[in-house]
Amino acid sequence: MIEIKFAENLKQLRQSKGMTQQELAQKLGVDKRTVSAWETKVCEPSFLILAKLCDIFDENFDNLLT
Repeated sequence: MIEIKFAENLKQLRQSKGMTQQELAQKLGVDKRTVSAWETKVCEPSFLILAKLCDIFDENFDNLLT
């Protein structure tokens, strides 16, 4: 079974780009608290947001999720 590591990967990618949660939230059109909730595993983004994250970080779904 594949382990989903989205929260950890998102935080690492965001920090590697020197981006704050607020900056990422603005790029995605969501609230900063939403980005925080993703990074702390409170909730997960929609498929559309996942696609936008792949574009922003130039990653594929596999790399973002696992």
